[in-house]
Amino acid sequence: MRQVLITGGGSGIGRGIARAMADAGDAVTIAGRRMDALQETDGGRGMTCLTCDVTDEASVAALFSKPYDVVVANAGAGKSMKMRDMPLDVFKGTVDVNLTGTFLTFRAALQTMTRGGRLIAIASTAGLQGGPNISAYVAAKHGVIGLVRALATEVARDGITCNAVCPGFVDTPMGEAAVQGVAARFKISEEEATARITSGNPMRRMITVDEVVAAVTFLASEGASMVNGHTLSVSGGEI
Repeated sequence: MRQVLITGGGSGIGRGIARAMADAGDAVTIAGRRMDALQETDGGRGMTCLTCDVTDEASVAALFSKPYDVVVANAGAGKSMKMRDMPLDVFKGTVDVNLTGTFLTFRAALQTMTRGGRLIAIASTAGLQGGPNISAYVAAKHGVIGLVRALATEVARDGITCNAVCPGFVDTPMGEAAVQGVAARFKISEEEATARITSGNPMRRMITVDEVVAAVTFLASEGASMVNGHTLSVSGGEI
């Protein structure tokens, strides 16, 4: 039975990954800021639920009282704002959650991870291209992809892989917030906002959580043992 850790496991993509892996027979630990959300993710599956702030070094270190075979750095956050209006604390906070949180999670994992281990970061298509009004998020996710590519070369000889999954807009609470933000900014309906957001996706729709989960479970599988330093775009052809 594999030991799996997923940060940001209280909702959205993290919740989907956690449930899929637990249902497949893995021993899953989920971490997040709110215990009630983690327990809702568990839903009686027997997951271990741990509160954690991924921007805090000691909080992340406390997650690793045991070694894990698969570690998914999923915790993330973003805010839509023009760069000229962006306070420094918003920029730093976005980088802290998305990039520093991934660094702290992977660094702690490597203290005990053994051959065959899998490190997987949930990045974004924002880590592969630019986008208006999300400069902090784009910068942080580009950093995550750079971190993954560099780390992959360090851990390869230890038999560990490090990869990133890069979804476009996913139908999650974070995706819903993006739709609402666009609707409010341009004074349009949420349906029109969704169409605007997905206009760069040739399939013209939001990505489902299950589609991202499928990419993660592949990278965590034995079949992906020679996939290393890769960024797997789940975006309907956008990237």
